[in-house]
Amino acid sequence: MADESALVPVWTLATEDMAVPDFMLDGEMTPARLADLRTALAAFAQAPIATLEMHPIDRHRDPSGGIVLRSSSPLAQQLSQLVTQTARSSPAKVDMAASGEALYRMVVPAKVASQVSKGLVKPMTSKAVSGGVYSALLDSTGIVSKATFVPVAGTGATTGATATAGVGLAGAGALTVAAPLVLMAVAVSASAYADHQRQKAIERITDLLEQLQDDTLDQERYRLDGCRDAIDKATSVLLDQGKIGQSLGLDSASHEISTAIAAVEDRLKKWRGALDRLPEGPVELTALTKVFPGILDENSVFGAHLDTARLAIALKRRVLVLQSVEHAQLDGSGNPFKSFLSELRSDEQRLNGLEASINDVLQRLSALELKRPSGLLKNVHYAPAEVDKLLGAAYRLRSLSSGIDVGGRHSDMLIEIERRSDGSVVVFPAEAIEE
Repeated sequence: MADESALVPVWTLATEDMAVPDFMLDGEMTPARLADLRTALAAFAQAPIATLEMHPIDRHRDPSGGIVLRSSSPLAQQLSQLVTQTARSSPAKVDMAASGEALYRMVVPAKVASQVSKGLVKPMTSKAVSGGVYSALLDSTGIVSKATFVPVAGTGATTGATATAGVGLAGAGALTVAAPLVLMAVAVSASAYADHQRQKAIERITDLLEQLQDDTLDQERYRLDGCRDAIDKATSVLLDQGKIGQSLGLDSASHEISTAIAAVEDRLKKWRGALDRLPEGPVELTALTKVFPGILDENSVFGAHLDTARLAIALKRRVLVLQSVEHAQLDGSGNPFKSFLSELRSDEQRLNGLEASINDVLQRLSALELKRPSGLLKNVHYAPAEVDKLLGAAYRLRSLSSGIDVGGRHSDMLIEIERRSDGSVVVFPAEAIEE
């Protein structure tokens, strides 16, 4: 955690040139005042405005959890340009050196996070601390580091017009126009989050299939996970090198993923039909297992199909991010961030609907009430084994709804970027700031 006396620079990054009320704060501000500023900017600004903080690095996070971009990448260059071009307007007591290591924290307002994708911005639980999240500096108001924040504004920069352009100046120097910077940060962190979801799904599927020994499901998993190589190469081309061209097999990978999505939709249709055929009220255990074979077994084909669906959705979301970045880079409208969001929204609705339908099936299953087999006399008691079986089945059904995001509330999005001494950056998966 940052030292109590440390001064941390903070920028307000606009995605387009605009005018906002003159409530920018001069001098030093506390974390609470910074949170109030974010709220005011989100309410009054006509276009999305993010805040970016530069902290000293206390300890490095495991880079395998994020995406590493070279110093020549657009994102790394834009961060360096921002610091260099605004250094002259920062207080002398604030360390604004463009070289060396730093931790950047970009907070994107909730209304933008909701546009990016509800499937790409969720809290990420920490494996180290039960119930915790990765960033130790967060609470309900946002950043809670003891550091004091100092607003910084740019002077003399040129407005960026393409996805690889630099930062620029807006208004009276209170806001920095940096649509390309915000675009690349959001895109890379969203891609990192989608890959994080892919890794989790692969781990679950691998464990399941080792026990099921199902060759058909094995082949389905291999084909899907085989798409990763093409997606990783396309990520390097579009996000690291910033070049546009053939996507190195992304088209064929996208076709394979779309085929898997079609299979998910077919299975989902069958699941919903099976639920509709169940009688109203409490359901006999045998009736449930007849239409959902193996559903009460933790290592079942149903579970494997469910995790395969999650894998396909995670891969498709990552492809959508890359395709949207490519479209934004090609679009000559002058605002790549708007173009990126527009392209992403046009394709993600089907995925969001598919994920919602899967969650609906799991919720319906978890809400089922089980009863003892009909025909038994009222005075006949269950054997202990039968009681255990019924209770175990009820607990198994309830567990199906665990982990489902049922809230419609959108949170601000936190993006952490570590800048290394060689100028390269590591962008970590986007996290939702819980209220």
